[in-house]
Amino acid sequence: MSPTEYYDKEYGLEIWGDYACFTRPELKVERVSYDVITPSAARNIFQAIFWKPAIEWEITRIEVVNPIKWLSIRRNEVGAIGAGSANAKPIIATEKRQQKNTLMLRDVKYRIYAKLVYIPPQKRKNEKARKAGPDENPKKYQEMFERRASSGQFFTAPYLGTRECSAYFKLLDDNAKGGDDLLKETRDFGLMLYDMDFSDPKNIMPMFYMAKMKDGVIEVPSKDSEEILR
Repeated sequence: MSPTEYYDKEYGLEIWGDYACFTRPELKVERVSYDVITPSAARNIFQAIFWKPAIEWEITRIEVVNPIKWLSIRRNEVGAIGAGSANAKPIIATEKRQQKNTLMLRDVKYRIYAKLVYIPPQKRKNEKARKAGPDENPKKYQEMFERRASSGQFFTAPYLGTRECSAYFKLLDDNAKGGDDLLKETRDFGLMLYDMDFSDPKNIMPMFYMAKMKDGVIEVPSKDSEEILR
């Protein structure tokens, strides 16, 4: 079987956690979560499990299982950013402490689907990654992801929006879309963060789309679609 036949294989993960916060970028003083997981947050979970310069993850579908429930908490945050230089002054937490409110989600469960897109060597941004070995092909990376996801392995701990919201996951079987346990609701969530456009490292820009859920299912458009707003 030719390696080209393995391009853009789609995978599904069931993810869940006690808390989640997919922060709205337009509300910077107080953290307020979107109603459901964003494609950007879903991509980060796939990348936490497996990522290489030769691949990228493209979210295609989000299924909402649990009812949307909210939790409001008040917590201390440090209102300063540490400098990276050796001569930087230390930040005294007690002097820079601020109390802020967070409106987050609780008891969440989703099924997220994404294509593992293979990037040919000549199109990779990393110069070292362009020097591909003779045995490199999409199937190699797909098998690596399948081994890691099926055994619960990851490179960095996956999280639900913010790092304090731990995510648990399991790899779904092929053709596992849908199900009687999906949230039986239809909603228009309006403008939602899709992802960040990293094509120009000096000018990283956010991308948005109009998120709509029908019977618990959100179909996510391709990043090249006209539905993506920049």
